[in-house]
Amino acid sequence: MAAASKSRPWPTELRLAKDRRSLTVSFDSGESYSLDAEYLRVMSPSAEVQGHSAEERKTVPGKRQVAILEVHPVGNYAVRLVFDDLHSTGLFSWDYLAELGRDRESKWRGYLDELAGKGLSRDPSPRH
Repeated sequence: MAAASKSRPWPTELRLAKDRRSLTVSFDSGESYSLDAEYLRVMSPSAEVQGHSAEERKTVPGKRQVAILEVHPVGNYAVRLVFDDLHSTGLFSWDYLAELGRDRESKWRGYLDELAGKGLSRDPSPRH
């Protein structure tokens, strides 16, 4: 029951870096995370990436150079990020952004392992 009564993270600042390659999220708990655009893109909570079940989740390759074009508030619970590859369907809740910050190391390692296991690369594929 203690976990249920714990207050939820509330953002005090969202700051997009000048180069648009990272988003810094600060919370009222004192936590602050600088989240790379590539990490946010490949961990997008959208159905396109996450699917509707764990089996449908996609490993998104080739996003090393992705940037965030826009940050749009959605009500008082989330932001919608628009990436320069035009992906814009994921709603990043405050809870999810805090989770991405707290668990970044393990989530990123898991992503890199998935890429390697599927023979995929972080680099964009060359255009033909």
